[in-house]
Amino acid sequence: MKANDVVILNLAGVTDMTDYFVIASGTSDTHVRSIGEHVVSEMKKAGLTVHHTEGLQQGRWVLLDFFDFVVHIFHPTLRSFYQIERLWSDAETVALEPQE
Repeated sequence: MKANDVVILNLAGVTDMTDYFVIASGTSDTHVRSIGEHVVSEMKKAGLTVHHTEGLQQGRWVLLDFFDFVVHIFHPTLRSFYQIERLWSDAETVALEPQE
């Protein structure tokens, strides 16, 4: 879905709330919504059900809670405003391999 600036934070030892945050940006409200819908669909195919969603209708900041990991998909202006990576700076960043 061509999400931008994807970051995974390992929250083990930082919080008991979840194990990982997956953070990404879309280029518009529509893009953010479609990324969120795609994640829900693909996780369902993999046998994982989203337990809580927020913001999917608006598309500014989508939160998808899968218990073991939480996906945050931001409109770029909101991502820079909230700076979620800075808020969780104690968490280790998981290296991602580039996709072709």
